Amino acid sequence: MLAKLSTRPSVRRCAIPCAAGLALLGAGLPAADGPGPGLGRFYDQKVKWSACEGEDMPKGLQCGKITVPLDYAEPGKATLDLAVARYRATGKSRGSLLLNFGGPGGQGVGQLAMAGKDFMGLTNGYDVVGFDPRGVGRSSPVSCGNASEEPLDPTNGDAAVADPQAVLEKLRDAAAECIEHSGPVLPHIGTVNVARDLDVMRDALGDGKLDYLGFSYGSRLGAVYAARFPDKVGRMVLDGVDTLTEPLAEQGVAGARGQQTALDNFLAWCTEDIACPFGQNPREARKHVVQVVESLDKDPVPTDFGEAFSGQDFVGALAQGLYSRELWPSLQRAVAQLLEDGDTSRLEAFASGGVGRPPWRAAHGGLVDPEDVPLDNPSAALMAINCADDPDRPSAEQVRRDLGRLRARYERASPVFGRYRLTQVLMCYGRPKGTDFIRDQVKDLDTPRMLLVGTRGDPATPYRWTVETAERIGSSAVVLDNRGEGHTGYGSSKCVHRKVDAFLLYGTLPPDGSSCGSDHDSE
Repeated sequence: MLAKLSTRPSVRRCAIPCAAGLALLGAGLPAADGPGPGLGRFYDQKVKWSACEGEDMPKGLQCGKITVPLDYAEPGKATLDLAVARYRATGKSRGSLLLNFGGPGGQGVGQLAMAGKDFMGLTNGYDVVGFDPRGVGRSSPVSCGNASEEPLDPTNGDAAVADPQAVLEKLRDAAAECIEHSGPVLPHIGTVNVARDLDVMRDALGDGKLDYLGFSYGSRLGAVYAARFPDKVGRMVLDGVDTLTEPLAEQGVAGARGQQTALDNFLAWCTEDIACPFGQNPREARKHVVQVVESLDKDPVPTDFGEAFSGQDFVGALAQGLYSRELWPSLQRAVAQLLEDGDTSRLEAFASGGVGRPPWRAAHGGLVDPEDVPLDNPSAALMAINCADDPDRPSAEQVRRDLGRLRARYERASPVFGRYRLTQVLMCYGRPKGTDFIRDQVKDLDTPRMLLVGTRGDPATPYRWTVETAERIGSSAVVLDNRGEGHTGYGSSKCVHRKVDAFLLYGTLPPDGSSCGSDHDSE
């Protein structure tokens, strides 16, 4: 249900001065009270809706755009257009319900087009609205380039640990390349600015309060919005609750461990089938997966795009296929196609969200055409937003000293996903320190009560993050314990779906600490 993220870190070389551009990333926060001077023209706008263009766009989905300042500290200068889409309310409308499908880096317009049927019940009371956040999808997408070089994997092999200085140089080059290809939006990316955009959207859509449903990273965005605009919070649901306090390094370990558990569950299911490409023994299947990763890293398979499909690409595809149990049969067939025929096409679809490689074009404020969104935009946006949201930056000396220990720790968490997750964390090196607002200020919120959904078997956002975030939010938080598996609950649990809809449509909250069992137990 969540936007599938491209998992190939796309990093190349840079030939321009980069330090000045990097220094702008995570710049000071704008004032939070009211629109502020110079922002009136953004809050006074109205969205012009029309039928969404494109062969794959469903009937009934309308598209538009909302203009926001590039830099809230200087709203009189450059602007950005944000892509938005909606399904009109079929019943009496309370206004708009804004959705964020996660990531960070997930496209809201495309996801609403693909998964709109999951939200049709909410049109009984709302115009259901998705959007591409700044730097994502059609909204001035960031990119790290489309060159055909091998993707950066600074943790690969003993040579990396033996020569951490070379790793540092690769990381600096990678950050510089992202600046070159991303345009002016990159210094102004991050959740604090997206929360400001969200408030402009609320007003442009004609709503006095923000009604909101955020998944995974979308829960971080919702919490930041609530901290910045507590008097504008309406009915808010955070599903698959993200951490507000853990450093990226700790998040990476938790993610690797959760993905390994999901992989073990998948293999236990797969090996019960005679057609399982990993055989019929779960323990041997786990070893086989590691062998496939190592083999592909050593000898990647050519693809139709001209780039080789490596072991880390395979890991990325597995990560996407494990988000939902509903995807397991398709993942099994995709792996079988690779191991039996050497065909990577189905696995590439998992890794890229089913899109092909478009030409790269720079964006300078206006919306880009859907076919021109860079293939690496989801992964480039994920890195840029996570880095902008995190104030921790290891020094060069810390990287030199700790790289071997970090790699060992991540590989203990998961022999399959450890290196991949560590690479994502290290990609913040060379970028400026991010904001400390989320860690320091998003707590003790004075808002209407909001619903937080945590899933016990979630491979991406562990249940303990729901509990910890609820404690930080304070008395406004109401926790729903989903005792199921998979990433988030709304799309996988009928019980969660009913309770979320009841709150959003009718204001009926479940008791704090109540739970949903599996669909088999609760129906």
